[in-house]
Amino acid sequence: MLLVGLLAGCSVFHRNRPAPVPVVEAPPPVVTPPTAARDLAGAMATVLRLRPDQTTRVRQVLNATVAEANAAAQQFPAGSAELSAAQRRINVSSGQQLRQILGPATYRQLQTRQPEIQALMRQQ
Repeated sequence: MLLVGLLAGCSVFHRNRPAPVPVVEAPPPVVTPPTAARDLAGAMATVLRLRPDQTTRVRQVLNATVAEANAAAQQFPAGSAELSAAQRRINVSSGQQLRQILGPATYRQLQTRQPEIQALMRQQ
């Protein structure tokens, strides 16, 4: 009887058991804080010398963009094709709105002076 108990616990008899499946948790979605839109609008206003009405409208567009991006991050898994497509759609829409608010010349300045705006954001 003792021999049967020892052999039942031996790994030779349990070789064909499937290995346990490791549990992999998805990383939490990256959420952009709402203050980021306010800070970016302020940096854009400083560098591009925006009028107060432009700054207000830019801030509204950026706040909506942050809300949409956070909603997409909650809805789709990180790194998924759906999330990438949603982010591209959000960026295109935001870019079009900013182009309308700023006008072609200022929008080109935004694109060329982006490193300067990012440096100002890091300082704040």
